[in-house]
Amino acid sequence: MEFDTLLSARALMGLSLVFHTFFTPLGIGLPLLLFMAEGMALWKKDERYRQLARAWTPAVGLLFAVGAVSGTVLSFELGLLWPRFMEYAGGIIGMPFSLEGFAFFTEAIFLAVYIYGWNRMSAFAHWLVTIPIVISSAVSAVFVISANAWMNVPEGFRVVDGQVVDVNPWDAMFNAAWLHQAIHGTLASYVVTGFAVAAAYAWLTWRKKPVAHPRLALQLAMVVAAVSIPLQIVAGDFAAKRVAELQPVKFAAMEGQYETQRGAPLRIGGIPVDGETRFAIEIPKMLSWLGYGDLDAEVMGLNDVPPEDRPNELLTHLSFQVMVGAGFALLFIAGWYWAAWWRRRGVAPGWMPGRALSAALVASGFLAFAALQTGWFVTEFGRQPWVVYGYLRTADGVTEREGILGFFILFTLLYIVISVALVVALVKWPHGPRRAARLPGAAGKEAEGVA
Repeated sequence: MEFDTLLSARALMGLSLVFHTFFTPLGIGLPLLLFMAEGMALWKKDERYRQLARAWTPAVGLLFAVGAVSGTVLSFELGLLWPRFMEYAGGIIGMPFSLEGFAFFTEAIFLAVYIYGWNRMSAFAHWLVTIPIVISSAVSAVFVISANAWMNVPEGFRVVDGQVVDVNPWDAMFNAAWLHQAIHGTLASYVVTGFAVAAAYAWLTWRKKPVAHPRLALQLAMVVAAVSIPLQIVAGDFAAKRVAELQPVKFAAMEGQYETQRGAPLRIGGIPVDGETRFAIEIPKMLSWLGYGDLDAEVMGLNDVPPEDRPNELLTHLSFQVMVGAGFALLFIAGWYWAAWWRRRGVAPGWMPGRALSAALVASGFLAFAALQTGWFVTEFGRQPWVVYGYLRTADGVTEREGILGFFILFTLLYIVISVALVVALVKWPHGPRRAARLPGAAGKEAEGVA
C-alpha cells in the first residue's frame, strides 16, 4: 500500500466527518429549542413562542435530512475505505451502531408527527411530541460516540493468535471512555446550537432584517448557551482527567509535555517544535494537579514513547489550545450577554444587544463551531497512529485500492456546494412568521397577525 492511499483515505474520512459534525449538532440541539419554545408558549400563554417554534421547524427537518444523508455516506466510507478495520472491529462495535439506528428511526417518526401535527393536535400534545425528539437525538449521538470511545479505549474482547474472540458487546459499548466522551460530545451539540442560533439572530437584527421576535429567540438561545457552556467546561476537565489516566500519550501530546516529570507545568499556548513546546505561558505544577489532582504527580512525556507510536503533537496540541481558548471565550460572551440583560431588564423591557455585544454574539457562532471541530481533532489526532488504540494501526486498517484522491477532490467540491446552500437556507429561514405559515396545517391568519 502506498502512503498516498492512507493519506487520501484519512483526508476523505476526515472531510466527511467535519461536514457531518458541522450540521448534525444543530439537529441535536434545535429540538431542545423547540421543546423550550412550545413549553414557554403553554406556560406564559404567549403565542409568540409557538410562532418561533413554527419558524424553526423547517430548519430542524432540513438539518435532520442532511445529517441522515451525511451519516449514511460515513457508513459507506467505513466499509469502502477501511475494510480491514471493519473486519477486525465490526462484530464488536456493531451493537451501538444498530442501537443508533433505532434511535434515529424513533426521532424520524416523532419528527414527522411534529411537522405534520401543526394545528392538527392540541398545543399540549404537540409540545409532548418534542420530548422523544430531544431524547432520541441525544441518545443517537451517545451510541455513535460510544463506538468512537471504544476505538480510544478498546474493551470487551480478547485477541488469540491474531483473531478477535470472546466478544462482550455490552462491555465494549460501555467502555472506560464512553461516559466522559458521551457527556462532552453531547453537551457540545447544545453549546453549538445555543451560540449558533444567537449568532444568526444577532447578525440578522444587526443588519436590520425583518426577523420575527428576535429578542425572544435570542433569550431562548442564550439560555441554552449559558447553561451548557459552564457544564461543558466542567465536563472537559473530567474528560481530560480520564484521558490522562487512560491515554497518557494523548494527554502528553495535548499538553505539549515532552519530558516525564513530577510537578509538570500547565502550558497555555505554545508551539511544539524539535522536542519542546516553545513560546508557551507556563503555570508551575498545574498540569499535574489538573490531570491527577496532585501537584507533584508524575506526567508522562512524549520522549518516553517511540516516535512511530506518537500522535502528531503539533496538530493535537494546537487543536486542544483552540478548543479550550474558544470555550472560555464563549463563557465570557454568555456572561456578558446576561449581565447586560440583567442591568437593563427593568428600564428597557424590549432590550436588544448593542453593537459591541452583537458583534461578540456573531463571533460566538464561529467560536462554538471552532471548539467543536478542534475537540474532535484532539480525539482523532491524539489516537494516532492507532485506529484501535494499542491493537490495530491506522495504516493496517485502510483499503489497498488506490485512486481515492480523486474522490476526495470530488467530495470536497460537493460538500462546499451543499454547505453554502444549507447555510444560506438556514440564515434566510427565520425572517418572519409568514414563512412558518407554509408548514403543513399552519394557520395563515394566526401567523399573519403577528408583527
